[in-house]
Amino acid sequence: MTILLSDPRVAAVPVHECGEPLVRLDAGFGPARALVRAGLADRLVAARHALPLGVTLRVVEGHRSVRDQRAIIERYDAEVRAAHPQADATERARLVSRFVSPVDVAPHVAGAAVDLTLVDACGDELDLGTAIDATPEQSDGRCFTAAAGIGADARAHRDLMARVLGGAGLVNYPTEWWHWSFGDRYWALVTGAAAASYGPLDVAVAA
Repeated sequence: MTILLSDPRVAAVPVHECGEPLVRLDAGFGPARALVRAGLADRLVAARHALPLGVTLRVVEGHRSVRDQRAIIERYDAEVRAAHPQADATERARLVSRFVSPVDVAPHVAGAAVDLTLVDACGDELDLGTAIDATPEQSDGRCFTAAAGIGADARAHRDLMARVLGGAGLVNYPTEWWHWSFGDRYWALVTGAAAASYGPLDVAVAA
């Protein structure tokens, strides 16, 4: 059964903040030059080295401010309200958390998560089945990592991402094929770690 970020077990994970700084990813990860925790940056470099020749990772987002996280929640909550008018507040919160995390446990706010895809040697994105940030409603659920209804190439590319990113210690949020994290509360719960290493970090300055 999929564990969502709204699950109380995620919020129950303690945070032992390690104090690692945010660092800016190198240009090889794409023009966004996203900010992430230093330990996550090292693992992304390791994952990149594990890819076959001619394929690399493009990171489109890393650290996100609390303000930006709240804005995304508000926008998607409106979409969920329109698509699921019968849902009560509890169910709506669960549905919203498929696509955007509650602020208090948000991996992006901790600098612990990246949204990323695969590109070829020319910088063109490979087929992953949906666009990055396609909501469950927009994609008819094909944004879920294990979704049926995507082509063989997309499935192979998702599997490749899982091998290299999982091999580097990251975990995927299974409702978003593009979202991978390390060191946050969700990562700790999924891997059985005693605590998260990274807590909320509402700054936007690279070390």
